[in-house]
Amino acid sequence: MNKTSPSLADAVSDIPDGVQLMIGGFGGSGAPIELIHALIDRFRATGSPKNLTVINNNAGNGAIGIAAMIKAGMVRKMICSFPRSSNAEAFNEKYLAGEIELELIPQGTLAERIRARGAGIPAFYTPTSFGTELAEGKPTETFDGKMYVQELWLKADFALIKGHDGDETGNLTYRLAGRNFNPLMAMAADRTIAQVSNLRAPGSIDPEAVVTPGIFVDKIVEVPTPQQEEVLVRRGVVY
Repeated sequence: MNKTSPSLADAVSDIPDGVQLMIGGFGGSGAPIELIHALIDRFRATGSPKNLTVINNNAGNGAIGIAAMIKAGMVRKMICSFPRSSNAEAFNEKYLAGEIELELIPQGTLAERIRARGAGIPAFYTPTSFGTELAEGKPTETFDGKMYVQELWLKADFALIKGHDGDETGNLTYRLAGRNFNPLMAMAADRTIAQVSNLRAPGSIDPEAVVTPGIFVDKIVEVPTPQQEEVLVRRGVVY
């Protein structure tokens, strides 16, 4: 099945209002900036999608990417580990004004909750957050004399991710640290949209090199020269 999208706009055209949206990346590493900006373009043109719940490691930087989504008013809630990273003014302003919700999750727990969804594990136990406000209201259990907190899987309607090489059937590889949350989110979302630097013919990627099999990818679009978040932030780019 050829899953290639002819454009970034086409790739994000099916995302409706009110969905839970995972966005890959660890800061700028592996962040699908072009897909995010295509979604912002669509919002500015049509007013949709809005009221989104966005799942990411942080809450955006500068005035591009996720921060630009927040500034535009597209995001109702952030689920992340680091909402107050450097240059997070967009989130800070909305949060202090009561215009955006926040669910704070420790980073390891965030990754495992996403992974658990992809693996079909509805709940698991972790010692992280026991005895803190983040564990209030959650079931606890003792294992080998140590207290653990029950956490539920974390799922999404859509995921936007960034790969390096990809083929027309959706098989993906990643470049160095760009791997981070991307493979986990591809498995955890009902529908996954991937941008890749190099779109190749089926069979041209060594099967041993494939990290995300095409079964987890619904759309793929080529972005030969992807932008890097940190570079755009340093330049003061406003999207």
